[in-house]
Amino acid sequence: VQLVESGGGLVQPGGSLRLSCAASGFTFRRYAMSWYRQAPGKVRELVAGITSNGVPTNYADSVKGRFTISRDNAKNTVYLQMNSLKPEDTAVYYCFAPNIGSWGQGTQVTVSS
Repeated sequence: VQLVESGGGLVQPGGSLRLSCAASGFTFRRYAMSWYRQAPGKVRELVAGITSNGVPTNYADSVKGRFTISRDNAKNTVYLQMNSLKPEDTAVYYCFAPNIGSWGQGTQVTVSS
């Protein structure tokens, strides 16, 4: 099982980024997926989840209305569209397959002027 995140970077407050997580080694379309994040000195927290057939679940209150999780089962990829970014969104973002227990390596998102 391999999960590879991409799309992180430095963005100004109010900006947008789209994270991608490319999955391999398992039957992607059968599994729910999640995005987590971990800021320095803080515990890792759930950002959003999505069912195997593409229904978003479990948005963190802090990102509701700004972030959107989606997936493309034909491409074995899950996405996180992040809009109206705030400095407090700065963290390493991780892709997670909850029913498999596998994590990606993470991608850094920094929101700063």
